[in-house]
Amino acid sequence: MEHKEFKVFVINPGSTSTKVALFSDDKKLFEESVSHNADVLNAFSDVNDQMEYRLDVINQLIESNHLDLRGTDAFVGRGGGCHPVSSGTYEVNEILLSDIRENVGGTIHPSVLGVQLAYELQKKYGGRLFMVDPICVDEYTDVARITGVKEIQRKAESHALNLRGTAMKHCKLHGLDYKNTKMVVCHIDGGITIAAHDNGRQIDCNQGAGGEGPFTATRTGSLPLMEVLDYFEGHSEDQTIAQMRHLCTGTGGFVSHFGTSDADEIYKRVQEGDPEAKLVWEALCYNIVKYIGSMATVLKGNVDAILITGRYTRFTYLLDYIKEYTSWIAPIYVYENEVEQEAMCAGALRVLRGKEEAKIYTGKGGNRC
Repeated sequence: MEHKEFKVFVINPGSTSTKVALFSDDKKLFEESVSHNADVLNAFSDVNDQMEYRLDVINQLIESNHLDLRGTDAFVGRGGGCHPVSSGTYEVNEILLSDIRENVGGTIHPSVLGVQLAYELQKKYGGRLFMVDPICVDEYTDVARITGVKEIQRKAESHALNLRGTAMKHCKLHGLDYKNTKMVVCHIDGGITIAAHDNGRQIDCNQGAGGEGPFTATRTGSLPLMEVLDYFEGHSEDQTIAQMRHLCTGTGGFVSHFGTSDADEIYKRVQEGDPEAKLVWEALCYNIVKYIGSMATVLKGNVDAILITGRYTRFTYLLDYIKEYTSWIAPIYVYENEVEQEAMCAGALRVLRGKEEAKIYTGKGGNRC
């Protein structure tokens, strides 16, 4: 029987970029990433307000590169904004689309646009519509959710797509069974999440989109709570709650220190000997290794590997710092290229080829482990 080649188009909106890719089966035919300056995105008061802007960017890429999306078998959008779910590939239904549009998960991250953008193209070109491993993949143990305030629980918000995809890629390359391996996996880019993977499940991770963890290009990361309250009290007359939230997720990190989210510009200052840039850059690295250590303790120190992925792998200072501080925990493996686009395509192909059934999103409380 002749093998049918499946055509898959994926859309991946991130905190500082919009990425798209076109696949024929596992073969990548086209990939492009458009970077967005923080000033452009910060002009939008809400993530959903970026919808038209990002869709225009994608349509311009399709037109300028003469991509023919007729006959596409599946469109896949990076997921977020829905209720927590277990990992896997979900066929997008009206319940899921509605929850994402309403952002019932309260996600402050452009991933809420992924499925919506894919839907706009699927309406035009046909095919099936999928979501694979959204940022709200929740496979946490109950104890990982508890905080010191009864009414507040830690939410699962991570780069689950790239974290799981990199973990599975590592296992495939080294002849390991992902479901019988313990790893700390780090996505280090415009957003940073560091996760504990325990025998095929992501059992804990810093809540990156929620402000927990290392600071990033645009996010404040974890802050001393009393100092935060004092800061916002002192600025309450000239800042709204929305502006304060925006500081935590859009104008913190490098933007707060240097007025730019451009990591290459900051790193250039480091190499040129700028003392402030060197201090802040080292603080970023210091925060990252602290969270690697914390996830190693979640695995009781039984760590088979530490995996580093994301575009910040291009910075040798960062990699050297991580190796110096954490190589005693486990062997370190660096995967320079993210696999988010490949992971979305692979999830769709498993369903299209009949190797697994698409999961059905049922709404609140219905799909979490």
